[in-house]
Amino acid sequence: MACLLPNVGSIQFCDGPEFISKSLDWWAYFNKVTLDFSRLGKPTDNAYIESFNGRVRQECLNQHWFLSLADAQEQIDQWRLDYNENRPHSSLGNQTPVEFAKNSSLARQG
Repeated sequence: MACLLPNVGSIQFCDGPEFISKSLDWWAYFNKVTLDFSRLGKPTDNAYIESFNGRVRQECLNQHWFLSLADAQEQIDQWRLDYNENRPHSSLGNQTPVEFAKNSSLARQG
C-alpha cells in the first residue's frame, strides 16, 4: 500500500470492522500515516464518498451479474470511464471530471 500512497499524511476511514487490524496500524505507524476514523453513526463525515459509493452500487454493481473477477473489472472500468469522461457533474459546473481537472490544471499554469 505504501507504494500506492506516497507522501500521504492521513487516510480517512469509516469505522468498519475491516479497519481494526494490527497490520493496518503497523503499516500506518511505519509510513507515518495518521488513521482518521469517522465518528460512529455520522455518515456526514464523508458525505461525498458515501454519495459516490451509493452511485457505484446503484448504477454499476447492482446492474450486472459478474461472471468472473476479470468481467467485474471490465464492467467497473467501463462505468468509471463513462462517469469520469462522458457525464457532466453539476458540482463541477456541468463539466466532466476530466474536463474539470484539465481546466483546473490550465488555470493553475496560466
